[in-house]
Amino acid sequence: MRTLIEHGTVVGASDAYEADLLVEGEKIALVGQGLGRYLEKVDRTIDAKGKYLLPGGIDAHTHLDMPFGGTKSADDFESGTVAAACGGTTTVIDFAIQPQGGALAEGLEAWHRKAEGKAAIDYGFHLIVRDVNPQTLAEMDRLVKHEGVTSFKLFTAYPGVFLVDDAQIFRAMQKTGENGGLVCMHAENGPVIDVLTKQALEKGHVTPKWHALTRPARLEAEATNRVIALAEVAHAPVYIVHLSAAEALAEVREARDRGVEAYAETCPQYLFLSDDSYDEPGFDGAKYVMSPPLRPKGNERALWQGLRQDDLQLVSTDHCPFCMKEQKELGKSDFSKIPNGAPGLETRMSLLWDGGVRAKQIDLCRYVQLTSAAPAKLFGLYGRKGTLAPGADADIVVFDPEKRLTLSAKTLHMNVDYNPYEGRQVTGAPETVLSRGEVVVEGGRFVGKKGRGKFLRRAARQVG
Repeated sequence: MRTLIEHGTVVGASDAYEADLLVEGEKIALVGQGLGRYLEKVDRTIDAKGKYLLPGGIDAHTHLDMPFGGTKSADDFESGTVAAACGGTTTVIDFAIQPQGGALAEGLEAWHRKAEGKAAIDYGFHLIVRDVNPQTLAEMDRLVKHEGVTSFKLFTAYPGVFLVDDAQIFRAMQKTGENGGLVCMHAENGPVIDVLTKQALEKGHVTPKWHALTRPARLEAEATNRVIALAEVAHAPVYIVHLSAAEALAEVREARDRGVEAYAETCPQYLFLSDDSYDEPGFDGAKYVMSPPLRPKGNERALWQGLRQDDLQLVSTDHCPFCMKEQKELGKSDFSKIPNGAPGLETRMSLLWDGGVRAKQIDLCRYVQLTSAAPAKLFGLYGRKGTLAPGADADIVVFDPEKRLTLSAKTLHMNVDYNPYEGRQVTGAPETVLSRGEVVVEGGRFVGKKGRGKFLRRAARQVG
């Protein structure tokens, strides 16, 4: 199958230029101008005049079909990856979970079963580590070297569920320092948050806003500082997930300035929403219960600056949707029982275009770096993903910079009964999306099929 995409503007992390793309099978074969004049046979031609040709988005932080608080996230690998494709994302890296008292391999096998036969786009896995012991450390080596799972997530939060102590974090970091893997950290001081939560409930504070009030930014900053210090002593890199607070960003910036290999992501919710949302009437503030929580207005200015200056390397979503009815309502009389998470997988690319590029917070090339090239490099996919170059997978987004959308749960594809950006109008959206050369979105409509996505065996990180 030969597909020619003509008259578009090819955008990479460092430059943009007018060119055509020739796709042969699953790969990009040629990039050049006027390719149609030299080709004898093409099976399909796509006119991209006035459009940008972007490498498919990579969302490095999703939670599909994930158990949490007596329920599970509302999107499985079918609905979640369909939504991703419609939003211009062609690769997701989800989090497999080590079972309590079990092996890492058990968690990986369980997530393979969840994804196989369902995923509509390509996917990889990080592994959440709940117990660092000699067996776990040996498994980490095997996963990096033989299974293509090269990143591991540990928590300083959620005591009794995910939290591991500093010694375990340190041992895991020493191991990834040796084997080329990467430790990803959820950095909040969980034990202190538990104390604040208990005290709030004892005083009768049960509404959703208390989720945020019991998770102050200072506790995110403290944990960020602590895990960076552990990584520094372990001589290993560290990656801070879903960084929300200016105070935490300051810790990352200071560490990078002194030469520590510290990386961090933020998420659209921290760029476009604020803690004012917790004051929505009734129980509606529960829509925004996520961890870390939304921060006060003005905090987002520091995050945009961090994205411009590369103190923040990319934007992921932490997509972890729970429906208001029957799921979020589990915490109607106790904010601590509200499942943590919100939908974002489908809206990331358009929100960042509209509120980032069009608003002149970031430029066109930085947009590609944040949404595709940087995650590909950090998580061992670059060359295959994250670039529009000969030999790369033909993950291509024909992006219309003037296409207008109104974001709504009724029109998006995520399997959730609300959207945190309900009614927001954005300009800029995918028109056509190719995944490994196959058109999966056409005219903004999903035309692919479930189960065609492939598991990606990732290499070690490609930046340092």
